Amino acid sequence: MRIIAGSARGRRLQAPPGVTTRPTAQRARQTIFDMLMHAPWFGREALEEAIVLDAFAGTGALGLEALSRGAKFATFMEGSRPGMAALQANLRSCKMETLARLRHCDVTRPPRASQPHTLIFLDPPYHKGLVPKGLRALWRMGWIADGALIIAETESAPLPSEHKDKEPEEPFQPFHAHLLPSIDAPPPPLLAQRNFGAATVHIWRQDSRT
Repeated sequence: MRIIAGSARGRRLQAPPGVTTRPTAQRARQTIFDMLMHAPWFGREALEEAIVLDAFAGTGALGLEALSRGAKFATFMEGSRPGMAALQANLRSCKMETLARLRHCDVTRPPRASQPHTLIFLDPPYHKGLVPKGLRALWRMGWIADGALIIAETESAPLPSEHKDKEPEEPFQPFHAHLLPSIDAPPPPLLAQRNFGAATVHIWRQDSRT
């Protein structure tokens, strides 16, 4: 796994041992950053002004890719010690130690933020409901700027033919982090959604005026 473009292009990234880390596939990462660089709802200038939060960071591939392409700063959150060691090695390899902060924490119980972040990546383990739990916790602790762009990866809902003995899982719906789950509010409009095999990437914008 390597950085795709920018100042650290071609740098190989270390992954922690074992199977607990599931890095975003390179094809998905390429598509995400193509959209960020060229979409009318973001663009190169917005990326270069971004304060990035890579939650459930693992290897840090998403945050490091953003830094490589010019983002101002990134915070990486990771709960495992092997993951933290890999992140530290990857930051050194990409020569980005001064542009980043590492937080060894559970994303669903984060510390108070020193500043809000404007570009949020969430790529947690599947089957644990961690995108909603993590995003709401991050909002409560001040990590998400109003108007922040949120990019979440979840498992694609299986087709009925794949699980004939049970109902297919409900597809993930985007939500505004400041609203309680019990509030009957329409979901925010998706700016983009892409399927990559077993994964689906959802992109929307946080809007606390809702």
